[in-house]
Amino acid sequence: MSEVTDIVVPMLQRIQSEIGLIRSDVGNLKEDMRHVKVRLSSVEENLTSMNRHMDRFDGRLERIERRLDLIEV
Repeated sequence: MSEVTDIVVPMLQRIQSEIGLIRSDVGNLKEDMRHVKVRLSSVEENLTSMNRHMDRFDGRLERIERRLDLIEV
């Protein structure tokens, strides 16, 4: 029985060690994903703000063109 134990125990210890490394990696990936989601949300908010600002350009350009008599009213 000791022979089997001598073979199995080191294998189980190695597997346990590898599982610990995998858990650590998965934990790091989860944390990284949280950061990515926060940054992506920030980018989306900024894009929405920029789109609203750019939507007003058409009206402003039209008024400028009218003032300069570049377009017909």
